[in-house]
Amino acid sequence: MKRVDDFRLRFGKHELVPIMIGGMGVDISTADLALEAARLGGVGHISDAMINTVSDRRYETKHVKEKLALYKYNVNNEDKSPVKFDLGRLEEATRLHVEATMARKQGSGMVFINCMEKLTMNAPRETLKVRMSAALDAGIDGITLAAGLHLGSFGLIEDHPRFRDAKLGIIVSSVRALQLFLKKSARTNRMPDYVVVEGPLAGGHLGFGMDWAQYDLATIVAEVLHYLKEEKLDIPVIPAGGIFTGTDAAQFLDAGAAAVQVATRFTVAEECGLPDAAKQEYFRATEDDIEVNQISPTGYPMRMIKSSPGIGDGIRPNCEAYGYLLDANGKCAYIASYNREVAAHPEARKVKVWDKTCLCTHMRNFDIWTCGQLTWRLKDTTRKLADGSYQMLSAEHIFKDYQFSTDQQIALPALLQD
Repeated sequence: MKRVDDFRLRFGKHELVPIMIGGMGVDISTADLALEAARLGGVGHISDAMINTVSDRRYETKHVKEKLALYKYNVNNEDKSPVKFDLGRLEEATRLHVEATMARKQGSGMVFINCMEKLTMNAPRETLKVRMSAALDAGIDGITLAAGLHLGSFGLIEDHPRFRDAKLGIIVSSVRALQLFLKKSARTNRMPDYVVVEGPLAGGHLGFGMDWAQYDLATIVAEVLHYLKEEKLDIPVIPAGGIFTGTDAAQFLDAGAAAVQVATRFTVAEECGLPDAAKQEYFRATEDDIEVNQISPTGYPMRMIKSSPGIGDGIRPNCEAYGYLLDANGKCAYIASYNREVAAHPEARKVKVWDKTCLCTHMRNFDIWTCGQLTWRLKDTTRKLADGSYQMLSAEHIFKDYQFSTDQQIALPALLQD
C-alpha cells in the first residue's frame, strides 16, 4: 500500500514532501508551526489575518492601540467610513512577521503566507496590495490567495520584482471558480504555481452555500484535474478539507493530486497558536458539537464548534481598533445586526446578537472556535490523561504520521512519564 512519502510535490527542480499545513488565522498557524513543516520538508503557512494584532503580540508594536486612539472619537458613530488602516503600519506589521519567520527557517521545505481577500479593511484593493507586496519584500516563499475569488489579485503585484519568482497559488472550491480566476489573470501572463481545492469538510469559512453537504472533495478534485488536462495546463492540484489520515492523503496523491493541505489535526499541536484550553475543547468535541452557520459578516458560511463563546455575544463593534471586515464603504453586517438589537432593547446593558458575530474581536480573543468537520475525531489521535484532559501532540509527530502511516492507522504519541 502506498504512503504519502512515496510521492513528492514538485515546483520545477524543487521537490518537497507533499504535505502542506493550511494557513489558520489569527496566528493559529504560528511561525513555529509553519517552520516545523518546512524543516520536515513540506510546506507551512503563516496567516496575515489581523496582521497588526499579530505584530503587537509578537513584536511589541502598538498598531492597534494607536489606531484606536486615532479614531476613538468615532466609536459611537454608526458610520465607520472614516476608519482607515495606515498602509505604512500595515506594511511594517507584515514585514516584521514575515522577516522574523523566514530568518528562522531551516530544512528543505517552504513557508507561504495565507492572504485573505475578505479582509477588506475599508480599502480592499489598497490593503491587499500592501499585504502581498510586503510579504514578497520580506522574503516569503509563496502566497496562497484565500477567502475570495481574487480575480484582480495577480494584477495588484504584477509589477513586483518577485512576481514570477515567488510561488503563487489560489484556493478554489469548484472548477468554475478556477476558470474565472485563470481568465481574469491571463493578461498578466502568469499561471498559478498551484491550486488548492478546498472541499466542503474544511474548517472556517467555506466556498459553498448551506447546501455544502451535497458536495464531495474527491469529485471536485477529479473535475479540476480533468479540466486542467483538457486545457493542457500543468498546475499542481492540492486537495484540502477532511483529509484526516495518511491513507486519505495517499489516495488523493495516487489519483493525481500533487500534495494535500491539512489543518484540523494540527489545531491541537503544541506549536499551534490556539490557547491550551481551546485545544482541549477541540479534543472533547463530539460530532453533534460541530455546525455550519451563517454568523460570519463576510457572507460565507462558517464551520465551528457550536459552544464557541463568541456566538450570541453582542459585543460593541470594535472597528476603530480592528475593522478588518469593513467593506469599501465602511460597512459590516455585524454593525447592522448590533444596532438593530440595541434599538430593540434600549434598556439592556448588553444585547445578544445571534445572527452575526463581531468576527474581528472574537477571532482575536479566540472566542470563535472554527474547525474542520472531522474535529470530533481528534480525541482518537492522542491519549486521555488521568485528569481527564488530552495529551498535546507535536507538529512533527502529526506531520510524520501523515507522511508514513498506512491502512488508516493513526500513531498515538509516546505515553507521558510522571
